[in-house]
Amino acid sequence: MTKRLRSKYKSNRRLGLNLWGRPKSPANKRSYAPGQHGQRRRKESDYGIQLSAKQRLRFYYGNISENRFRRYYRDAVRGKGDTSENLIGLLEQRLDSVVYRAKFVPTVFAARQFVSHGHVLVNGKRVTVASYALRMTDVLQVKGKSAELALVLESIELTERDLPDYLDVDHKKMTAQMTRVPKLDEVPYPVKMEPNLVIEYYSR
Repeated sequence: MTKRLRSKYKSNRRLGLNLWGRPKSPANKRSYAPGQHGQRRRKESDYGIQLSAKQRLRFYYGNISENRFRRYYRDAVRGKGDTSENLIGLLEQRLDSVVYRAKFVPTVFAARQFVSHGHVLVNGKRVTVASYALRMTDVLQVKGKSAELALVLESIELTERDLPDYLDVDHKKMTAQMTRVPKLDEVPYPVKMEPNLVIEYYSR
């Protein structure tokens, strides 16, 4: 198990949020940071607020590495239109994000592992890179016997998440396709995300 997987609930405690809306999150019982001084309250600086917004978004997508997350920012800046919306669009187009949104797996961490273990096909070809950027013409499919895994079958039945409107998902055929790049207000985040503060953080 990687360090990122082991630290998923530490991220929740550190931010004081149930970041993924999971019923087992320790933040449901203790909405303060871990450690001896976790319950101390202090006024955050502008930098601290921006940093928290960046960490919240980065952790949500499976604790993306800082270097890769910064590359997403740079790509968002180069894109046309609103940079904040571009950033959200790039993150939602990740293969592991779509696997998670389609409810083929219960968590973003499981989505990354599911992809890297070769359970997912894109346009009929196996793709094992979780950060692979899907295009609107790409069709994602859970491979053969992988669709019969208990993890997948249980995840489809979970009621804690709904399928977003910007995905066309068929759980009988185990396929999913992105119909459009979503806007911030279309993405079903369990907590408030502020990509505008992330942009401010990196543009300092």
